[in-house]
Amino acid sequence: MNALHQHLVDSYRAAQHGEPAPPVPGTHDLEVLRAARDRRRFEAVLAGRPTTGRLSFAFRRWLASRG
Repeated sequence: MNALHQHLVDSYRAAQHGEPAPPVPGTHDLEVLRAARDRRRFEAVLAGRPTTGRLSFAFRRWLASRG
């Protein structure tokens, strides 16, 4: 059963009990990703590390070590 099937089952059950339907799958995905990014940045600040550009810096360092 995938997320869409589960949503349909949950919507049916909610309708049977007179409750509001659950949100559509994927509705809050961007909010979750932003919250994870903000948490990672917050922990970087507390540890005294830079908050941006870490991935590109690591990629450049990896490229430099290869050539």
